Amino acid sequence: MRHATNPHLLVLKDQLNALEAARLSPLASLSRAGVRRRFEEGQEEDHRQAFAVDGDRVLHSRAYTRYIDKTQVFYMVENDHITHRVLHVQLVAKVARTIGRYLRLNEDLIEAIALGHDIGHPPFGHDGEKLLDALCREHGLPSFQHNLQSVRFLECIERQGRGWNLTLQTLDGIMCHDGEIHNRSLAPRSGKAFADFDREVAAKELDHGLELVPMTMEGCVVRFADTIAYIGRDIEDAIELRLIRRDDIPPRCQAIFGRSNGSIVYRLVTDLIANGLEDGAIAFSEDVSLGLKELKTFNYERIYLNPAIKQGLARITDCYRALFASCLNQFIRQERQAEMYVNFLNEQGQEYVADQQPAAMARDFIAGMTDKYFLRQARLLGCELPKKTGET
Repeated sequence: MRHATNPHLLVLKDQLNALEAARLSPLASLSRAGVRRRFEEGQEEDHRQAFAVDGDRVLHSRAYTRYIDKTQVFYMVENDHITHRVLHVQLVAKVARTIGRYLRLNEDLIEAIALGHDIGHPPFGHDGEKLLDALCREHGLPSFQHNLQSVRFLECIERQGRGWNLTLQTLDGIMCHDGEIHNRSLAPRSGKAFADFDREVAAKELDHGLELVPMTMEGCVVRFADTIAYIGRDIEDAIELRLIRRDDIPPRCQAIFGRSNGSIVYRLVTDLIANGLEDGAIAFSEDVSLGLKELKTFNYERIYLNPAIKQGLARITDCYRALFASCLNQFIRQERQAEMYVNFLNEQGQEYVADQQPAAMARDFIAGMTDKYFLRQARLLGCELPKKTGET
């Protein structure tokens, strides 16, 4: 039963809303403008502001808990100092909030978007995403993209299919967060409604290359912060694993950003802050933008496409195929004691099972797995597992 809120807390909430309106930039998103898909009984009595509620809900989601064992870049590596997905999203949130504070944007909205933006990532990072995408296409499903899956988890799968009823502003920021796209400047595409959001989701499913633009300045900040958080950190991890040396960083990039993750983050953040919100956009300076583009190219060529980090990919590919086939068979045979039922379908509402193709349920189940759970299920199916680097 919901307890009545202390009237004094509601007065404080009104005061916070008034402070936002007076203090934040005209380009910021005000908490009182947060809009949800469904009205919630008693929501007016909640003393928390709308985007703060979103952040709490993301943190308490089951999918957020599973970040703890999700690959960022380097999988099957026996090294406790390598970045995992849970650290990455925390770094994105920290970087984005710092930028937002100086630009007088809504830090609660920034945090909610940042914490939820990668919840849809499947096991083994972007390589796993590509494998699951191929399986989805083979079985007549739309393209698998982790940003769309993040929205799907938070809207349609969590809480037995009821979802968390997050605000449009948070969901839009999560959907449009793609930090791999290189932009010098980014201006929000304001004025979206849920109907526009749904159309963009459908269009993105059909066109993987479609570039979506956030509806809020806070969403734009998180998109830049995603890049800032991973670009230097991935270099540090690659140096830790002896894939590259610090001297390998391109000379121009060293001159602009320095040679460490700390200096790279500092230079990128201070450049964004120094440029302010000019002409309704957030932007890097030209030199910094060109340097960042070169650094991204370096990371792709020397790290992300490095054959040394993909030694277990062939076996992981076999595991993905075996698990997908197993999930389909479990549903077709109605094996209600099998893993897909016990640890997924039995937690969903009847509408989910009635409305989804078996392949879509297999996709959702596998996308939510941690790396360890994925490997454990693959082992039970008799798959030959890859060996961790450094494992004896």
